[in-house]
Amino acid sequence: MDGYITINEVAEKWEVTPRRVRAMCLNGQIGGAAKLGREWAIPTDAERSQDGRIAL
Repeated sequence: MDGYITINEVAEKWEVTPRRVRAMCLNGQIGGAAKLGREWAIPTDAERSQDGRIAL
C-alpha cells in the first residue's frame, strides 16, 4: 500500500522495538494507523507521540 509502512519499518525509524510500536497502535497513539487483517498499516508521515514516562 502506498503511503503506509509496517510496524518493523516504524520501529527502525523511531529506534524502538516493534512490540512498542504495536502497543502504541493498540492504544491509539499513532494517528491514522489501521489494522488490516493481522497486520498494521501506519501512514508514512505518522508522528511519534510523546512518551509521558520520559522527562524532557
